[in-house]
Amino acid sequence: MTTTTAIPAGRQRPAATPAKRRPRREREGAAWVFLSPWVLGAIVLTLLPMAVSLYLSFTDYNLFDPPHWIGLRNYTQMFTEDPRYWRSVMTTLTYVVIAVPLQLALALVVALALKSMKRGKAFYRSAFYAPSLLGASMSIALVWRAVFNDGGTVDNLFGTGGWVNRPGWALLAVALLTVWQFGAPMVIFLAGLQQIPAELYEAAAVDGAGRWRQFLSVTVPMLSPVLFFNLVLQTIQAFQVFTPAFAVSAGKGGPADSTLVYTMYLYDRGFVASHMGYASAMAWVLLLVIGVVTAVLFRTSRSWVFYASEGDR
Repeated sequence: MTTTTAIPAGRQRPAATPAKRRPRREREGAAWVFLSPWVLGAIVLTLLPMAVSLYLSFTDYNLFDPPHWIGLRNYTQMFTEDPRYWRSVMTTLTYVVIAVPLQLALALVVALALKSMKRGKAFYRSAFYAPSLLGASMSIALVWRAVFNDGGTVDNLFGTGGWVNRPGWALLAVALLTVWQFGAPMVIFLAGLQQIPAELYEAAAVDGAGRWRQFLSVTVPMLSPVLFFNLVLQTIQAFQVFTPAFAVSAGKGGPADSTLVYTMYLYDRGFVASHMGYASAMAWVLLLVIGVVTAVLFRTSRSWVFYASEGDR
C-alpha cells in the first residue's frame, strides 16, 4: 500500500536546480588538453623545421660545420649562376604539363566507365585504385625502369629502344608512371559523378542532346568543383615528384639531365654535395612557386567552376 503526501495549498513543488555550466576557462582548458598532441606535433615537426630551414637558406651550411651567414647569396647564385637549376625548373614544368592532364583525363574516363557498370563495380574500383597505393614505392619504380629499359617489355613490343636511355623519352616514362597512379582522382571523380541528378540528363535527352553534348553541358559543369579539387591536388603533387624520377634515372637525373626534376636537384645539392643552405633556399622557392600556382588556379576557377548553391555564374 502506497501513501502520498499532500502538498499544502499555496505551496509549490521546488523546481529542479539546473546543472551548473563549467566556467569558460575550464572548458577552453579541456579543449587545449585534447588539442595539445596535434599542436605539439605541428610545432615540433612542421613549424620549427620550417623556421630552421628558412634560416639555413641565408647561410652556407655543409652539415658538418656551423652555419655561416651569407645573406641572399644562395638565391642570387640559384637564379644567375646555376644553369642546372634552370634545367631542373624546365624539366619539372614539362613534367607537370604532361603528367597532370593525362592523369586527370584517364581518371575521368575510367570513372565514367565505372559509373555505367552494373556488375563488378566494387572490384574494378579497387583494382584501378591499387596502383595509387603501390606506385609511390621504390620497388614499383624500379620495375617501371626495367619495363622501359633496353631489352625491356616496351622495347620488345614496339622496338623503340630503351626509353630511360633516350633524352627525348626518359621524362615521358617518368610521367607515365604518375599517370598509371590515377586511382585516387578516379575515386573522387566517381563520387562526384554519382551526385549529379539523373533528371538533368533526362532533360538534356528530351531537348535532343546526344551523349557528347550531355557530357559537355551537364557532366562537365556539374563536375567542375571535383575537377578543380583534383587539378589543385595533383598539380601540387606533381611539382614535388621525386621517387619515379630518382628510380628511373638511377639517381642521376639522366640521360643529359632530361629527368632532373626540381626535388631531385634539391636532394643532390643538399645530401650529395652537402650544400644544405643552398638546398634550403631551393625548398623555399619551391614553396613560393606552389603557393603562386595554387593562387592562380583559385583565381581562374571563378570563370569555369560551377557551384549549384551559388546559381549560374
